Amino acid sequence: MREIVFDTETTGLDARKGDKLIEIGCVELVNRFPTGKTYHQYINPERDVSQGAFDVHGMSWDSLKENPVFKDIASHFLDFVGDDGILVAHNASFDMGFINTELKAIGRPVYSEERVVDTLVLARRKNPAGPNSLDALCSRFGVNNEHRTFHGALLDAELLAKVYLELLGGAQADLGLRADDPTEDLDEDGNVWHPKPRPKPLQPRLSDAEKAAHAAFVATFSVEPIWSKYLPRDRTVARSDRK
Repeated sequence: MREIVFDTETTGLDARKGDKLIEIGCVELVNRFPTGKTYHQYINPERDVSQGAFDVHGMSWDSLKENPVFKDIASHFLDFVGDDGILVAHNASFDMGFINTELKAIGRPVYSEERVVDTLVLARRKNPAGPNSLDALCSRFGVNNEHRTFHGALLDAELLAKVYLELLGGAQADLGLRADDPTEDLDEDGNVWHPKPRPKPLQPRLSDAEKAAHAAFVATFSVEPIWSKYLPRDRTVARSDRK
């Protein structure tokens, strides 16, 4: 399973009123394990950044206008997410609102809700009383965010990836039982390892007396038990033999 944990920064709070993306940061997880692959891009929003947004991320249009516009980076972003990637974001409706607005504006297909996981929803289920901001969750799960002075899309995506794994029960690697290194499946002689047969078979778990007592008990039933059809023929008791 492939998941893309991502975050965005924007010029303001409302894509429907013309606010635009200025930064996207993504972290790839495969089977809930970070692969080390990331995507990061600053974007020219072709408009001013609101004061409220600037106070959050510290980026102005002057610092961004030399970067490509969204239509020029859209293919790279879509390729990174891929056809099978599940998008994971904190307060996902905000980020997806901007992503889908930008995609729609350039005639590209938008993402459906079925492909999105909202970590804020997960956090509220686990901790209804809150707080459930990213900073609060980092503090709760012991994720170090001391270097987070301003919001940044890639940094926040990396922090969120760690928080997401904690929300799911704790960070862990893929639980596949086969090692990635095939030599780990070889014995000391270099042959493919197979479990050896038991030198002595296990003793039966039921004695003959216990089996006989059970059969006698079943024979007292007036109706054939529903589970009797799963027993071997020699262990079933004919209806005519029952009392």
